[in-house]
Amino acid sequence: MKICEFDPFGKNLTREDAVKSLKLATKNSDDGEIFFEQRQTETITFDDSRVKSANFDTSEGMGMRSVCGEITGYAHSTDLSFSALSKMIPIVQKASQEKIGLFADAPEKTTKTMYDPSNPISELTFAKKVKILQEVDDFTRSLDPNIKQVTATISSSNQKVFILRPDGSSSSDIRPMVRLNISILLESNGQRENGYTGIGGRDDLLSFLKPEVWQNAASEALRIARVNIHAKPAPAGVMDLVLGPGWPGILLHEAIGHGLEADFNRKKTSAFSHLMGKMIAAPGVTVFDDGTIPNRRGSITIDDEGTPSQKTKLIDNGVLVGYMHDRQNSRLMGLQSTGNGRRQSYAHAPMPRMTNTYMQAGNEEPKNLIHDLKDGLYAVGFGGGQVDITNGKFVFSCTEAYRVRNGKIEEAVNGATLIGDGASALQKIKAIGNDLQLDPGIGNCGKAGQWVPVGVGQPSLYISGLTIGGVSN
Repeated sequence: MKICEFDPFGKNLTREDAVKSLKLATKNSDDGEIFFEQRQTETITFDDSRVKSANFDTSEGMGMRSVCGEITGYAHSTDLSFSALSKMIPIVQKASQEKIGLFADAPEKTTKTMYDPSNPISELTFAKKVKILQEVDDFTRSLDPNIKQVTATISSSNQKVFILRPDGSSSSDIRPMVRLNISILLESNGQRENGYTGIGGRDDLLSFLKPEVWQNAASEALRIARVNIHAKPAPAGVMDLVLGPGWPGILLHEAIGHGLEADFNRKKTSAFSHLMGKMIAAPGVTVFDDGTIPNRRGSITIDDEGTPSQKTKLIDNGVLVGYMHDRQNSRLMGLQSTGNGRRQSYAHAPMPRMTNTYMQAGNEEPKNLIHDLKDGLYAVGFGGGQVDITNGKFVFSCTEAYRVRNGKIEEAVNGATLIGDGASALQKIKAIGNDLQLDPGIGNCGKAGQWVPVGVGQPSLYISGLTIGGVSN
């Protein structure tokens, strides 16, 4: 397949004029760039045995930024022209406020790539995608006559970025993304429950549309619905908990990960701001943010400032050893960017964001963690949650959980919420499984009104004395 490079320059804007404009806008500043972006997105949803919606969107634009100390000047436009850049200059220039900065060196180049740059949207015709969705619908309904509704969605996108700096240097990236979602509604004895599964990543579309792949996904959605429809009200109180591997790492992402982003720590608003080099977790707890895992949803070849992505150790055997940095916050803290400067689009300035955040595996067999749990919960699925960065307090809802008594997994429960704070939860980890898994490729992370794709992961974990919010005692 021919790869079409993104060239933002043409008759309305030359590279020379863009560099000239950027130099003028960033005069006396510490840093700055023009971020050009072109994006295509296609989403097809099949519901009630027919196409419910089909959307195709294409967009392009550019954002110009100047950074001076803690001040950022930013302007953006959908018009890739010299005229548009000229209008941005006086806005962006205000960041320097007549101060004289020492302009930062450009990021180092990289020859590595974390994914194939081919456009997944063009792999299959629209008609073929609809045919596959019909097959998904037919197969899923054949699994159980009590299935009342099936909703399946194929989403694919292709993002091209080009980053230009005042010295004329540049970097670029082509980022594919695909996702398959299957949701079912199951009815039994007048009760209805949903089951959902999603898979995806920065990969070719066909790898997720093989029959054996989507059939497994459909079966998993049905399994979850059956679990939910027979679930009992969750208990409430303080009890021990075993978290399953993979997607439960979203708890780590929210309760701890955000608190280790550099901007919160530079401003001293994170619960972890004064704890560098301190023991913040139980022995054996080692956490990474890694944007270099091939084909993962949260991976990036370069970040949105042009810095190569990297694997950053955040916690080492319980000790806090690192934060996630963009260029601005790392400079203000006297450190180096870790390749975590990310933005939702050309219309947004970058900030420190996670990529793929996970806990390293331990040595325990997962079955032993369950065996040691005398009275508590085994949680394997999570939905939404809320976190207060300043103190690390979190509330998370469980979408799949089971009561455990005397080391045996018994009835499924619904309505369970996990309540605590990140720092305390880390200290309460008593055992770490040897079964590290990453999530299925469905994560999105929100911060300051911006959304970016992320990954999470963890092994099975035994956590003692966590507060469970439920509906029964």
